[in-house]
Amino acid sequence: MTTMNLAHIELDNLSISALNMRHSKKAPDTSDILPSVRKRGILMPLLVRPNGSPTTFEVVAGRRRWFAARTVKEEAGNFPPVPCHIMVEGDDADALEASILENFARENPDEMTQYEQFTRLIVKEGRSVENIVATFGLTERQVHQRLALGNLLPKIREAYRAEDLEPESIQLLTMATKSQQKAWLDLYQSESEHAPTGHQLKKWLFGEAPISTGVALFSLDGLESEITADLFGEDSFFKSPDAFWERQNQEIAARRDAYLEAGWTDVVLLETGEAFQSWAHEKTAKKKGGKVFIQVTPRGEVNFHEGYLSRKEAKKKGKTDGADAIEGEDSEGKKALPRAGEASAALQSYIDLHRHLAVRAALLDKPGVALRLLAAHALCGSRLWKVIAEPQRTGRKETDESVQASPAQAAFAERKKEVLALLGLPDGANLVATHADSEAAIFARLLALSDADLRRILTVVMAESLEAGSVYVEAAGVHLGVDMAKTWEPDDTFFELVRDKSVVSAMVTDIAGKSVANANVSATGKVQKQIVKDCLAGTNGRAKVAGWLPRWMEFPVRSYKKDGGLKTAEVWKGIKRHFAA
Repeated sequence: MTTMNLAHIELDNLSISALNMRHSKKAPDTSDILPSVRKRGILMPLLVRPNGSPTTFEVVAGRRRWFAARTVKEEAGNFPPVPCHIMVEGDDADALEASILENFARENPDEMTQYEQFTRLIVKEGRSVENIVATFGLTERQVHQRLALGNLLPKIREAYRAEDLEPESIQLLTMATKSQQKAWLDLYQSESEHAPTGHQLKKWLFGEAPISTGVALFSLDGLESEITADLFGEDSFFKSPDAFWERQNQEIAARRDAYLEAGWTDVVLLETGEAFQSWAHEKTAKKKGGKVFIQVTPRGEVNFHEGYLSRKEAKKKGKTDGADAIEGEDSEGKKALPRAGEASAALQSYIDLHRHLAVRAALLDKPGVALRLLAAHALCGSRLWKVIAEPQRTGRKETDESVQASPAQAAFAERKKEVLALLGLPDGANLVATHADSEAAIFARLLALSDADLRRILTVVMAESLEAGSVYVEAAGVHLGVDMAKTWEPDDTFFELVRDKSVVSAMVTDIAGKSVANANVSATGKVQKQIVKDCLAGTNGRAKVAGWLPRWMEFPVRSYKKDGGLKTAEVWKGIKRHFAA
């Protein structure tokens, strides 16, 4: 909290602050504290702050004590100076927190007041959810619930405060857009219409209701046969939801592409029905990396939220502005913080290991390249050059199982078995490890082998100690012209790890074409992944596509996003000048 000074201030020089959370309410009941105030005066100091002049102050916390003192002065004609803690001028956030805390301690304010005050702390005063959790002893989920309710239209909040709405309905309305809230409020205030509540409200918000032509992004010219009008009103609706969504998705895709062409860093298409929580984001200009968020409701309404970053992204960006994303240093030469990219850590591990397997298998028939890699390791070193084997473990069961099932793994195991026999070692023995009791025997064996056999051994040693995710994998893979389709195909683990919806949409475009992608632009990530799977398998009416690879698995690697932060792409970008076509 802000540093404070204790002083005694004349009652006439005190007024209630607008930041006091009960400022606009009627005078409180002070009957319980009046006897004490009449007899002893004010014992617990009020919390006040300067009010624009050296002698006047406004009460941030202690409203009931102030009213009680006023009552006693009216009765007796005078009242002694009031003890006050004076806050530093200008800190609205601390003042608001102090008022809320005092009311929490005395009695919980009504729910909606909490929601409004927490929203004010977040949006206007810059407090974080974490700050509120720590200050008020609530869970993060409870704070999120209050913030969501604080974003409702004022008249809806008033209806809930008056207990005219049950909790189920108010919770559903927090997921509604502003226009949906306005439409519902019109029904609620109508004398002839009935506003849906409970289960009916859920159906009204999320489906099983006609789609109004008013939400269409596309032109209605020539579509008269597809539209039905309300004979007793001004609204009109689409007869076929499927036909509507086909056109709406095409227009959403076109506008997404237009945003990207206009230079926006990214366009995030939220899952249909997912609310855009403005309190969880920070307004950010396009030139500073702001994104566009597209919100689509089940009833077809589309909202475009331009120039936002999540508060977490904005905070991280504030620390890394001026940093060189490729070299990893900021403008002062300090190491930059890592940037969130299009691939999670788990997905990056999956990509690194499968790319490693493909290059390692390709090395088996190129001993000359393997020897040169060996020399490069000896000269430059790597994390693995001790020598030790690439562990090929992530701690994630699904990824480890996928790696072990690769045909490239089987090819390597067969060649390794042959090399172990050349060295007189049993099947399953470690190749690149210390053989404490047989070093002399292995050395003698090597002396007796031909140069050709020695090259076979060195090739397998190099392949087994090739570091996954390293520059060596990328450089050798491009040089060897590795085709990942020969050793890898998308499996369930891969599809489970891909979470970025814009990346999945781009994959649909690559494998099924832009028209199919645009027609399904607002579909869930699960639906879009299934389209990719259908194209690979030739099922559900999709033409089978053979040899398709996501951009991450190509050599050279390609990213799906501009400055997407894919580690593999950053590695290749740093070395590709040495491997010009």
